[in-house]
Amino acid sequence: MNRQQFLRLMCQAAAGIAVSPLLLREAKAAAPEYDFWFTRLMYDSGDWDVDQRMPANIITSLIDYTTLRVDPKEHVIALSDPKMRTAPFCYLAGHKLVEFNADERRNFEAYVRNGGFVFVDDCNHDIDGLFAKSFEAQMTSIFGASALKKLPKKHPLYSSFFTFDELPTTGFELNGWGDDIVHDYLKGIEINGRLGVLYSNKDYGCEWDYDWRNKRFLAEDNTKLAVNIVMYALNN
Repeated sequence: MNRQQFLRLMCQAAAGIAVSPLLLREAKAAAPEYDFWFTRLMYDSGDWDVDQRMPANIITSLIDYTTLRVDPKEHVIALSDPKMRTAPFCYLAGHKLVEFNADERRNFEAYVRNGGFVFVDDCNHDIDGLFAKSFEAQMTSIFGASALKKLPKKHPLYSSFFTFDELPTTGFELNGWGDDIVHDYLKGIEINGRLGVLYSNKDYGCEWDYDWRNKRFLAEDNTKLAVNIVMYALNN
């Protein structure tokens, strides 16, 4: 059983899909300690260390809503380090310039082309901002000018765990931050029919970056979309 098959099996079990007990026992016997660990990517050109409370909130939601064995600690690793290729999920964000060096570019491309998943969030919420323009230029350089496309509204990501009929808005969209536009879409890059890069201009990272004690005041848990993103990444 390879890593992708193992992760798919674990996610099916977490989502309540019937799985052979024998297969499940075999998978767990060969499993690493955790099914999921949150990996943040450092890159040389910009401010990668944003939304510092966000990973803990996503980790908590995964523990609350799923049966995945989730590492309670955030992992931070340089994009230039080949070890990042072993992560089940990576997060990359910032406000400033994204300009990969040779090692960063090599690892990003190899990771995505070989089944990895990177969630990229524009903390500026600005399609004309420095982060958006420079990151999109990097994707064009690596994957081609037409690779980054809007996800269809019925994309499987929106029903990978919870069901979303509409993409959740963020407070930063509604209060005029950034480009003052409510973006009703996410973008992505597919490799062989599988989403390998998920790209947001909605600033979800900041939306999910709050003191966990304040979560009880939310009418609806706004991290549920993050659960979908992770479950899609692990199960596809």
